[in-house]
Amino acid sequence: MGSASFPTLDALHFPSAQQSISQTLSSLRRSALSVSNRLQSIEADAEFVREAADHYGLPLVANERCGSWYISPDAKTGSAYFKSTDGHTGQWDFSFRRLNLQLLPLAREHGGLVDSVSHRCVIVDSTRRGKRTLTPKSTVMPDALSKTIPIWCAVINRALFPTQTDFHPVQLPPNFLGESEESQIETRIDGFVSSLKGLKLDLDQLRQQLGKPIRVAWANRTYFYPTDLSKNDAYILFVLCSASKRVHGAEMSEGGYIQGAGDDSEGWAHGLTPPIFWANQAVLKQTPEEDLPNLIAELVKQYQQRSDGQGATRVSPTQNLFLGQTNAAVNDSGQYDLVIDCNGSSAAAEGNKKRLNLGCGSLKLGSRDLRKALDKVKEFVSAQLEADTSRSLLVTCETGKDLSAGALLAIICLFYKDDGTFDISQSKNLIGKQFIRQRLAWIVSSKHDVNPSRSTLQSVNAFLMS
Repeated sequence: MGSASFPTLDALHFPSAQQSISQTLSSLRRSALSVSNRLQSIEADAEFVREAADHYGLPLVANERCGSWYISPDAKTGSAYFKSTDGHTGQWDFSFRRLNLQLLPLAREHGGLVDSVSHRCVIVDSTRRGKRTLTPKSTVMPDALSKTIPIWCAVINRALFPTQTDFHPVQLPPNFLGESEESQIETRIDGFVSSLKGLKLDLDQLRQQLGKPIRVAWANRTYFYPTDLSKNDAYILFVLCSASKRVHGAEMSEGGYIQGAGDDSEGWAHGLTPPIFWANQAVLKQTPEEDLPNLIAELVKQYQQRSDGQGATRVSPTQNLFLGQTNAAVNDSGQYDLVIDCNGSSAAAEGNKKRLNLGCGSLKLGSRDLRKALDKVKEFVSAQLEADTSRSLLVTCETGKDLSAGALLAIICLFYKDDGTFDISQSKNLIGKQFIRQRLAWIVSSKHDVNPSRSTLQSVNAFLMS
């Protein structure tokens, strides 16, 4: 036998110590961020949220997307849709895609006896990586709670209560922002108020719905501030509750606790949603980590089967336009005279004069597809509703919040007068951005979770103003 041939030392590859440590830390971090740890962390944060609600004696409102993870359905009064991006430094904004006007009657209704006690609610959110306070007792808070909602409250106060100037300044958390940022935010409020008035909403009606100006307080694991607002009956109290405690360093040192565990659930939840989580807490907690994806898939399937009969939302002030999620049980129920399905296959609707399927894709691709399909929408609506303006029209997409809202926005701009009645001659008018914004307010005010993407709105604007 010949002598064995061994590789030389130079030919051998040894992983560096740094690479080995990096891989080990990555593995540990993935383990710490397991689904089990996230759900346990959510339960711990939900307990704090309950304590905050009990402290103030207030109903709970979830700031979506993640706020609903921390509120059991039986304790949840409603939802809000404030985005942290509208509070990012230098990008402070009052969103006209997310007016959140549903909070006005909600706060009044659940505040106790009208005209005898202050009306109030707690808005719940969390963050994985929030801005820290400037105080030694630092905490974390999502920009939605520290800036977006305070900006919204200031705009609402100035627009609805112009003479009550004590409530006009932006109310910001203590020792959180620098003086320069606070000043820059303040200078933008009047512009937002002017834009809100330009939507031609019924401000008198909104004022009656709210009743009193808004005061803001904050509740988090470090402090409740201020502590005495619940004793005053001159305002509506919004308590902005940050559910999670601050993690110092990595989650590996926290015994499995994850800060902002409910945030960005698309990346970790395997399709699990807050309603399914709260309805199945016990079985989820008892299931080993490796079995959770299969269990969640089965729970999601069961939930979807039970919710197949959900309906659509009428868009006021129209009497015949409806917005909803693509759903065979609803679309084919015969409840609506006409149906436009943005994501439905165009071939499936051939020969059906009462249905138009646009065949749009998903996400940004779908927005581009919608731009090309709006001519068909215009032609379909013109022919069908001119013949009979009393026909009901349902517009759907896979989420019920994006492409369908864009298509319906185009329909409203082209064919509907200010009083919500159909008029074929409207389609001959020149359409500008302010008019489109006014009509979008109809949709946002009617269906509060609607959220047409920027790409969808750009497609609609390009079509209407071409």
